[in-house]
Amino acid sequence: MTHGIKTVIHPVKDLTAAKAMFGALLGVEPYMDEPYYVGFSVNGQDIGLDPQGHRKGMSGPVAYWHVDDLEASLRALLDAGATTSQEVKDVGGGKLVASVTDADGNVIGLIQPA
Repeated sequence: MTHGIKTVIHPVKDLTAAKAMFGALLGVEPYMDEPYYVGFSVNGQDIGLDPQGHRKGMSGPVAYWHVDDLEASLRALLDAGATTSQEVKDVGGGKLVASVTDADGNVIGLIQPA
């Protein structure tokens, strides 16, 4: 089951500048502020800044669908013709992420909360 898109990750080249810009836009301080990731939360929506995103092949923001069973959702997308962009990865505390690319080249992200 999906709970909708609750996370959008932006690849950034200058983390300091992006953090200042998104802080001004969102009007909040980041809940996570590390050299490898900055995360903001506004009204249940997470906005992430990934300074390694471009090196990982991100060409723009990626929307992440929150799902109950990442493996089942991933399998369903692959069976429907998607290809793997990012293998399943634990990003800390049991939170799992993965992504696929559809036939049109769009990246679909998946998150299974811990």
